[in-house]
Amino acid sequence: MELGLWTFVISITVLTLTPGVDTLLIVRNTTRGGWKDGAVSSLGICFGLFVHATVSAVGISLILLQTAWAFNALKLAGACYLVWLGIGSFRSAFQRGISLEPKSVAPFQAFNIYRSFREGLLSNVLNPKTVIFYMAFLPQFINPQASAMAQSLFLAALHFLIAMTWQCMLALIVIKAKDVMMQPKMGRFFEGVAGALFVGLGVKLALDAD
Repeated sequence: MELGLWTFVISITVLTLTPGVDTLLIVRNTTRGGWKDGAVSSLGICFGLFVHATVSAVGISLILLQTAWAFNALKLAGACYLVWLGIGSFRSAFQRGISLEPKSVAPFQAFNIYRSFREGLLSNVLNPKTVIFYMAFLPQFINPQASAMAQSLFLAALHFLIAMTWQCMLALIVIKAKDVMMQPKMGRFFEGVAGALFVGLGVKLALDAD
């Protein structure tokens, strides 16, 4: 593997391991619906990488960055989605709070593959920070003598493999800790914290749309 490619792999691995919205979504969804919920959410997140790679390759990202209203519209869409996720977490915390079996370990909710994939995909695609990252970072590893699209998709595929591996492992770790995390009080606490973080991130993103 060439030095430049190793640099990309190391950089993208560090980025993937850094806690953020993706990490929060995987942990929350795993506590909600089990390992499948977390893994499919990760699949949605990682498929979003190909969207960003394609956008970067055709130059649409440059248009978004240079057109203030378009980029602000993307920010507001992402902000609204984060707030929506936060409201969902608050609702789940409230439902746990009125459970008729407070002393039992809270069961997983029914797994919905469409919901999990959609949440992961939208949280990634509507994240303007990912647009900026791909626009600024990917071109450094693109050979102008070859197809920009093919190279961008290849780099996104490497990111896909790294992110899927880490996020599925993270979901497994959450499952292993389920005896603690699935306790009703702990579950309500985590859902509440997740809700506050999602809403806070959404509000911050909206305020940055100037």
